[in-house]
Amino acid sequence: MIRFADPSLAMRVWPKAGDSQVAQVALILAGTLLLAASARLQVPFWPVPMTMQTFVVLGIAAACGARLAGATVLAYLAQGAAGLPVFAAGGGLVYLAGPTGGYLVGFLMAAILVGAMADRGHCRTAGSTLAVFLVGLVTIYAFGVGWLAVLFGGSVAIANGLLPFLLAETVKLALAVAVFPAAWRLAKRC
Repeated sequence: MIRFADPSLAMRVWPKAGDSQVAQVALILAGTLLLAASARLQVPFWPVPMTMQTFVVLGIAAACGARLAGATVLAYLAQGAAGLPVFAAGGGLVYLAGPTGGYLVGFLMAAILVGAMADRGHCRTAGSTLAVFLVGLVTIYAFGVGWLAVLFGGSVAIANGLLPFLLAETVKLALAVAVFPAAWRLAKRC
């Protein structure tokens, strides 16, 4: 069972999750379902369609903290590695080594990093949410673009793995800044 010092947003909303392994497993499974759904759902956007996957990864981390978010993303990656079709275009070990593999590793690193910042009380105000989500996005894209650069070269990686997504990520940042401070205000009233 994962032990928590300061209740995360998820623990404030569902206090039982702090003491119950069953509740924690339920949160992890719910998180993997959200991640799988967010990988498949595409919103028409310019210049490329937008998925909500980076928002969901960072949102799970901001709501659950480092340990539970890390466990959730690790479970999601294990599901995909086992061949379950949880990634945007399927699953399997070959998928993890493909062009999006760096982003998937970045999801785990960002979940732990953002979760650790959330554990320290960040993501409760608009400013701290913006800063924490920016750090998370930089982490995801550093791994993702870095792996693409290994496979295809730096200029191709930036042109195809970063630049087309900047506008969509800006929209998701604005959404995070609106959602997380409001969620904390509501959780404190309960």
